[in-house]
Amino acid sequence: MYRCFIASFAFAISCIAVAADDSSLAKQLSNPISDLISLPFQHNFDNRVGPIEGGRTYRLNIQPVIPFELTEDLNLINRTIVPVINQEDIFPGSGDQTGLGDTVQSLFFSPKEPTSGGVTWGVGPVFLFPTATEPLLGAEKWGIGPTAVVLKQTGPWTIGALANHVWSFAGSDNRNDVNNTFIQPFLAYNTPNAWTFTLQSETTYFWETEVWNAPVHFLVAKVFKVGKQTYQIQAGPRYYVDSPVVGSQEWGFRLNWVMLFPK
Repeated sequence: MYRCFIASFAFAISCIAVAADDSSLAKQLSNPISDLISLPFQHNFDNRVGPIEGGRTYRLNIQPVIPFELTEDLNLINRTIVPVINQEDIFPGSGDQTGLGDTVQSLFFSPKEPTSGGVTWGVGPVFLFPTATEPLLGAEKWGIGPTAVVLKQTGPWTIGALANHVWSFAGSDNRNDVNNTFIQPFLAYNTPNAWTFTLQSETTYFWETEVWNAPVHFLVAKVFKVGKQTYQIQAGPRYYVDSPVVGSQEWGFRLNWVMLFPK
């Protein structure tokens, strides 16, 4: 009986340690520039797309995040977004398109430690690469601009914002210039058992056409292990507060599958 008690106690301690590790990883994932290698596969579903709201889109964003240590005090966080898109009837007569969209590459130079006030920040360049395989899946423009993120983590809470602005500087003369501002405010709550509840917006203002695309997401996520591999699964709805005539209307849905590679 004594041996059983010791074994049970050791197992309980092990479970508590695993839960604490998972909770720590969940909190790191709430920070877009944490020192954590991750590979998200973000699935986005939208119906009622376009001027007659008869279209639909599916977008898989493959978003590897890879941190590099530059000095004892400074990291470089490499964030890439490669979209794979399938869309149908986004405007009358458009037909169906399937392929790659344009790639967005962000680089954040970020101090390893927060400031004395507990603020974490990062700044750097963002690049737009015309990797779309269909004209209706991309802008056919090369772009560049600044990007920045600032956040604070207090207890279970994370609050912050990520932003960038991209201007086109080369590409097809037959397409509109890219002159877009992206703002992503976010608020996340992490529980001790590695659940995360996130409220965020991913708002873009298109200066050339003077229109907004403003979806608001409510997402629920959980960190867990399968064998030795750690994952996070995240899901939730989004509502379009505003969108272009050719964009998505009202409700959409996101399902995010993240592979984690803790150091």
